[in-house]
Amino acid sequence: MMTPNELKAALGSGLLSFPITTFKPDLSFDEDAYRAHIDWLDGFGAAVLFAPGGTGEIFSLTPQEVAHATRVAKASAGRTPIVGGAAYGTALAIEMARAAESAGADGILLLPPYLMYAEQEGLVAHVKAVCDSVGIGVVVYNRDNCLLTADSLQRLTDTCPNLIGFKDGHGEVDRVIEITTRLRDRLVYIGGMPTHELYAQAYFSAGVTTYSSAVFNFVPELAQTFYSALRAGEKDTTDRILKDFFFPLVALRNRKKGYAVSIIKAGLEARGRQAGPVRPPLTNLTADEMTELRALVETIA
Repeated sequence: MMTPNELKAALGSGLLSFPITTFKPDLSFDEDAYRAHIDWLDGFGAAVLFAPGGTGEIFSLTPQEVAHATRVAKASAGRTPIVGGAAYGTALAIEMARAAESAGADGILLLPPYLMYAEQEGLVAHVKAVCDSVGIGVVVYNRDNCLLTADSLQRLTDTCPNLIGFKDGHGEVDRVIEITTRLRDRLVYIGGMPTHELYAQAYFSAGVTTYSSAVFNFVPELAQTFYSALRAGEKDTTDRILKDFFFPLVALRNRKKGYAVSIIKAGLEARGRQAGPVRPPLTNLTADEMTELRALVETIA
């Protein structure tokens, strides 16, 4: 396992991704397909993989399944670091974080707590409790009901040496700029908007120079091409990929709630690789939508 500072450096060194979690037709965990998927992704140069995370349907997995998937990912990922997930209330998040650490994870992504909206004091206590429960690095996911202020993050970084990352999935860029300006290199900053490639240029200007790419799951070559062009300032290339691929993909994704995850699994199936269905309450793409997605993927894959 990496030290927190080693993980921080790895997170900032390149493109990141969340592997999907493969299921069988009966919705049970398909371990063989998962191993094959992680092994395949390992060949495309992601700096770190988050397994399982939001794209990996962590919200549909039991804590035991989360720990098992983390262990399998770690065993299958070669040299690629694996960040496990923790979520829900504080007690359960601590349990999940410790289980991920025991499973060999190099770090923890702390997703928002379940259901309740809380004041900053409560959010700080929640994040601190999880950080204090493990020795590996922790990245906090800023979205939904866990929106931390710069003051709150300052307090946490002063007291939690293993809090090494801030991932934003909320899209309030002025908040992100305040955080990156005040905390500077104390944290690594990660873009985490759905289909973040659409927001990458704006976040890059705000000091967020890496992000997690969901489409890396099924078009890893294209995801890396886009990321490299973004870092190199090759706007003609990024604009072309946005117009040819990402804009049509997002138009299809936006047809139904939950498709931000469903379309990633469908994309993998469109490439002829095994992903399986999504678990309820998510829904799978229709047959007509799958036909549209296959046509789109065929233009670039």
